Amino acid sequence: MENIVISSSYGLRGEVFTPPDKSISHRALMFAAIAEGGSVIKNLLYAGDVLSTMNALRRLSVEIEDDGKEVRILGRGLRGIKEPNDVIDCGNSGTTTRLLAGILSGNKIFSVMTGDDSLRKRPMDRIIKPLSQMGAVIYARNDNKYLPMCIRGGNLKSIEYKLPVASAQVKSCLILASLYANGVGCIIEDLPTRDHTERMLQSMGVDLKRIGSRIEISPPQRLNPLEITVPGDFSSAAFFIAGALLVPNSELIIRDVLVNPTRAGLLDVLKGMGANVEVANIREKSGETVADIICRFSPNLKAVKIDKKMVPSMIDEFPILCVLATQCEGTTEIRGAEELRVKESDRINSITVELSKMGANIVEYPDGVDIIGKTDLKGTVVNSHKDHRIAMSLAIAGLIAAGKTTVNDIGCVSISFPSFFNTLKALQR
Repeated sequence: MENIVISSSYGLRGEVFTPPDKSISHRALMFAAIAEGGSVIKNLLYAGDVLSTMNALRRLSVEIEDDGKEVRILGRGLRGIKEPNDVIDCGNSGTTTRLLAGILSGNKIFSVMTGDDSLRKRPMDRIIKPLSQMGAVIYARNDNKYLPMCIRGGNLKSIEYKLPVASAQVKSCLILASLYANGVGCIIEDLPTRDHTERMLQSMGVDLKRIGSRIEISPPQRLNPLEITVPGDFSSAAFFIAGALLVPNSELIIRDVLVNPTRAGLLDVLKGMGANVEVANIREKSGETVADIICRFSPNLKAVKIDKKMVPSMIDEFPILCVLATQCEGTTEIRGAEELRVKESDRINSITVELSKMGANIVEYPDGVDIIGKTDLKGTVVNSHKDHRIAMSLAIAGLIAAGKTTVNDIGCVSISFPSFFNTLKALQR
């Protein structure tokens, strides 16, 4: 088990280029695989989850050339992927599993999907039920709830489906399945979730409309190939934003970060906290909005209240927000975040347990937490729960804790940000 020791820092200074966006990297690979013709993806994220997607596509006989600088994919068309001759291993990646299930359900092939211990505990019935309504034949473990999962696809019919949970993965799965249906499909989401799937498919020629809470998808004859440069991942940037705000004498510039409003809700929350954060050089890049983020030490942060409507746009930033909240004056309340209990770990419980070890005053609820600040954190031994975002959040907490903080089991960070600890070390003064 790999661990790291973090000591309190005297300042974080410099420029940061965060890893390419994980969500967009997944989608670019999958959508290029079912396009017609050659696609080019630049600045792809080379991390565990995205490599799981790449390996899964190769299992489906998709031709992928990768020279380390750009990835070229010869798309097989919507219905051209081949039946795999072995089980598809999705590793730790829920995005790989759920989005690929939509594509597999539309193709007349048989496939079996599985993953690691963590992924096999994550709920798949939320995609199995609507995909089955569309006509896919799916069987999964424990009464059709968990991986392994086998799919016999083809002959899908369009449906109107209201998402019972705010989930971009479930929404994207059903959008992809709707590409293969016999008519216009409709997905209804009460709370908007990240919209990378919609943006990218529209750029590839799909007739996809959003009318209020309704997303309507007309099945296309083909998908046009992609040429895309993946922007920096906001969820990865969030750790350095928090570090700069919390560590005295800090000033960071984080370059080329995705600031899509369905992803960067944390920026609005930071404004409410009184954080010294500036979004500069806003521009469009491959159909997404990117910017540079300038952040400086902010000693007078104020508590905020987060409700269910705010959670989807900052779902991945919950652990690091909790670290920030320990240094805010007043009580930060987070509610409506029950979806966090079925991520790589139960993130509500994981962050509560570990920050409490460091002296945080944190109360756990079924759908969130209360964090009473301002609290002096102390260094101790903490556990990642094999969750990359918990591991990185605890490392940032260690920068402001008295003494030394040992974060155990940090290998999981390779899922999204393999160079995180080296980057963090390079910024410390």
